[in-house]
Amino acid sequence: MKSIGERIKEARKSAGLTQLELAKKTELSRSYIGDIEKDRYNPSVSTLQLIATATNTPLEDLLPSTKTVSPTGRGVRIPVLGRVVAGIPIEAVEEILDYEEITPELAATGEFFALKIRGHSMEPRMMEGDVVIVRRQDDVDSGDVAIVLVNGDEATVKRVKKQEDGITLIANNISVYEPHYYSNKEIEELPVRILGKVVELRGKL
Repeated sequence: MKSIGERIKEARKSAGLTQLELAKKTELSRSYIGDIEKDRYNPSVSTLQLIATATNTPLEDLLPSTKTVSPTGRGVRIPVLGRVVAGIPIEAVEEILDYEEITPELAATGEFFALKIRGHSMEPRMMEGDVVIVRRQDDVDSGDVAIVLVNGDEATVKRVKKQEDGITLIANNISVYEPHYYSNKEIEELPVRILGKVVELRGKL
């Protein structure tokens, strides 16, 4: 199982770049590039996006492997990677906050991660502090709840409504977060990317 640092180093070498050259392309320091390749730091999604762009690597290839067999053997442990604001989009930091277990049957259907909700825009269905289980995929059906990256470095959990000329991100609580429409052009240029589909909600007690 490769670490994030190993994936980044592999992507950099495949692109024929030195640490210094990658640092210049991403406007990060060479020392920081070295540190994340040695797994001294967990880079944020925005940093991974910069590196993915600079090395012409799909972002998903740099994300950590999320499947870990539980010591009990009864389930598969997946990390809660970071906190996602359910409202004004903020960066989802690639930092393991906790672990959740999913069934082996569910785990067999794809790659999964978990994210913690903060904010009030998805209430009353999703409350602050709840955890969502997400299947990693780059597309969803219209009406699905998804984790979406906006501007390449901001993550938010919203219901996705598809139109021929774009998509609309919709909150449950529109008094907090009004629907945001993105044209097909904006989807490409910002960009707006789907990271995964929310398949399960785990509420706090």
